[in-house]
Amino acid sequence: MILNIRIDHNTADICTMEKSTSQMGEIFEKIKDECRVREYLQMKTCNRAELYLVLNDCYIDNIDFLDFVVETDDHALNHLLRLSCGLESMIIGEDQILGQIKDARKKHLNDGYAGELLDTIFTKAIHVGQVVRKKTNINKGSISIGSAAVELAESVHGDLKCKKVLVIGAGKMGTLVAKALVQKHLKAIVVANRTHDRAVDLAKELGGYAIHFDKLDEAMSDADVIISATGAPHPILTCEKIKNAVSPEKLEKLVMVDIANPRDVEEDVKKLGVKLFNIDDLRGIADKNRELRESEAKDAEKIIEEELLLLKKSLKRLEVESLISDIRRNAEKIRSHETEKAFRMLGDIEGKEKIVEDLTQVVVDKIFCDIIRNIKNAAENDDKNLIENAKSIFKTIEKPKKHDLQNQSLCAVRTKDDA
Repeated sequence: MILNIRIDHNTADICTMEKSTSQMGEIFEKIKDECRVREYLQMKTCNRAELYLVLNDCYIDNIDFLDFVVETDDHALNHLLRLSCGLESMIIGEDQILGQIKDARKKHLNDGYAGELLDTIFTKAIHVGQVVRKKTNINKGSISIGSAAVELAESVHGDLKCKKVLVIGAGKMGTLVAKALVQKHLKAIVVANRTHDRAVDLAKELGGYAIHFDKLDEAMSDADVIISATGAPHPILTCEKIKNAVSPEKLEKLVMVDIANPRDVEEDVKKLGVKLFNIDDLRGIADKNRELRESEAKDAEKIIEEELLLLKKSLKRLEVESLISDIRRNAEKIRSHETEKAFRMLGDIEGKEKIVEDLTQVVVDKIFCDIIRNIKNAAENDDKNLIENAKSIFKTIEKPKKHDLQNQSLCAVRTKDDA
């Protein structure tokens, strides 16, 4: 069974999503109590948290999944393909999700949590995401969460060219903000980050300047717009900190856009008169973007439908790959042994050993060609009887898995944007 558990902007607000990480960890522990977890992969972005698991068939109806969406097998696969194409993103067609999927796949493969099945699935998802972007205009002129944050600030202040913008965070989300600001040709831009070198690099891209994190209060006192996008696990801008840093006359003019998850700015900051926005407030901009891309989304869905069928065939063939490998390995063992016997009997054949090697290899390949093709066809057609008979005939033995994931926890692979 392939199981997808998720919470995202479609089903929850930012407050609910902030709670999701610990809740997802608890659910994962319950699943391990009920089922054999063979592989898993976790993804977390500013507006979603997802977990993909490969389980032995088991009963999960008695598990409370709280506010999470739960889908299995074909539905889970279809969602992942849609996700890779940007159809499940708040900003339809955005490209960042494809990079996030690539990063998650690579990390979990390297750590040994994802195996052959999830590798196949996520490799296909990345391929489909690339194909859709090549064959449609789903991402043409696409905006990002970063540019949507800038647009939101503009909806309050108007043109930002004469405003001083402070960007907090120089990770992936901060970089998206940076790119959006560069397109606006803004000059008065300050970047703050706990790792100062990264702030310096991003400031160069912006044509602005970087400050050390301990100078944040000073930068806030002079800012018209603050866009925060760190990976901090708790708020870094409290009500007290803002009140002490910004003069009363500037508080009511200050616009803050918090695109971090968990949030960087305490909700109580609004009580100071600050115009505070977060991920939830980007929905209006996202809806406009969605309307513009409706026809492209339909074209993308047709591609996804075709690719899903190909993926399902690949997964069915994967189910018998170990059987086929055993057949080939045993055949090669016999071929090699009998060829060596023949060489000893023939004596000196004047350097023509390769001819004999090639001949025996061709004979073995031709004998098993139709057998292997029939086993693959049986897998695609769900002919379990034929597969079981093949296992019995060739006397294959199930091998233990390399990795036992039952003792792993989500905290070991939790990922987030760097501050």
